[in-house]
Amino acid sequence: MFNSISFRGSFRSKAPIRVIINLNLKACLSSTKPSLSTSLLNVDNINQNIRNLEYAVRGPLVIRAAQLKKELKQGAKKPFKSVISANIGDCQAMNQKPITFIRQVLACATDTRLLASSDVPNDVKDRVKEILEYCGGASVGSYSDSGGVEIIRKHIAEYIKERDGGVECDWQNVFLSTGATQSIKTILSLINQRKSSKPVGVMIPIPQYPLYSATLCEFGMHLASYYLNEDSNWNLSLDELRRSFKEGKEKSDIRAIVVINPGNPTGSVLTEQNIVEILDFANENNLLVIADEVYQHNVYDENSKFHSFKKVMFTKTNHRIELASTMSASKGFMGECGLRGGYCEISNFRDDVRAILYKGLSSWLCPSVLGQITMDCVVKPPKEGQDSFLLFESEKDKILADLKRKAKLVADTFNSVEGVKSNRVAGAMYAFPRLLLPEKVIQEAKSRNLAPDYYYVSEFLENFGVCVVPGSGFGQQPGTYHFRTTILPQPDIFEDMMDRFRKFHTQFLTRFS
Repeated sequence: MFNSISFRGSFRSKAPIRVIINLNLKACLSSTKPSLSTSLLNVDNINQNIRNLEYAVRGPLVIRAAQLKKELKQGAKKPFKSVISANIGDCQAMNQKPITFIRQVLACATDTRLLASSDVPNDVKDRVKEILEYCGGASVGSYSDSGGVEIIRKHIAEYIKERDGGVECDWQNVFLSTGATQSIKTILSLINQRKSSKPVGVMIPIPQYPLYSATLCEFGMHLASYYLNEDSNWNLSLDELRRSFKEGKEKSDIRAIVVINPGNPTGSVLTEQNIVEILDFANENNLLVIADEVYQHNVYDENSKFHSFKKVMFTKTNHRIELASTMSASKGFMGECGLRGGYCEISNFRDDVRAILYKGLSSWLCPSVLGQITMDCVVKPPKEGQDSFLLFESEKDKILADLKRKAKLVADTFNSVEGVKSNRVAGAMYAFPRLLLPEKVIQEAKSRNLAPDYYYVSEFLENFGVCVVPGSGFGQQPGTYHFRTTILPQPDIFEDMMDRFRKFHTQFLTRFS
């Protein structure tokens, strides 16, 4: 990503190029499937890192769920009437209604004729006009700066400062991205420079969000696992961090540690003291901290609170280590996954390193301007007294209240049945219950060449129409089995899903008892 590209040599004649194009066009018209004997690419000569990466939340179970939905539409008889997809944190796919203010701003920014409508609130019009002043040609169809629209970056800096109780934020340390995913991949790419024969290593929490394992595989980097403590609400211990670092150093040059808070897939929320301990560890071992904080609006447990790594570092420690923290418009109460809005703030980076990072961003041209505007609506919502304030607050509060109720219901349900154990869902959008599977299940799964938890969730899908993700797709302590479910289906569907789970699990245990 960060290497320059140059072309050497020259074309002496244009005629041969035309011949090649014409021949290829003819081949395309005559056949859409190239002959194996003439194929330039095969599974052995393409990038093996990409071939080997896995992304569990969009794996074969999801493909099968989509197939089952089609079969039901075509009139096929199944032991269930509908398929419930609880495999991925896609709020609006689960029928969450969009926030009106966000959609009105997007609509007016896209079609400025709406700014003349008396049906559009004045604060929406003012926001659109402000943003478009910073867009080329006053149009969302123009490229922005590679780091994002300047006024939106400034609004994000204001949001971070307010969130962190006055800790300063320089807008030039903020860049926008195509979801948080691009931010994370950009930072990982930046540090992927070998200093020896060993690959660059990154410490990743287990269980983890598969983006990290997939990206490290793609980049040829080493994943150094550190296990979260399930018996302590998924907190992490210094002893475990030290073990992971020591073992990882034997195979790689460890340069960063990733922390997901609130946790995905665990639903945990780190305490302030735990964050201090992580920062102490990173400072001691000269590690960049990558803080995945995309669920910072999703905290449900009354005894838990979101603490940003930046605020804790600047107010509770004397450390000034490099930190990259990410945020997204896909989660929270917004759920605008498809618009791909996100940002990253970098702290304590050298100016010359930041310059190279931003030079690398230029190869992306720019993130979606509509995604950037979505992010702007998140960090600068309507204020009290403005036209959109009451509706915005009521929509936001309802979404978060529904999630809070479902967070309690899902843990209570899992803990009410034999052979399942779940920590409380303190935050984020997921539960990660542990399955205490009978030996007969484990042996049956092995006979099918399947992981036991994969076998369990595939049976859940085939017999009750609920798609969740096996814990093996996220990583777990050896000898333990889990699955991840979202809490996103609407309340009536979610209750149906919980009822299906109770029935399935009871029948499954009876079958293998």
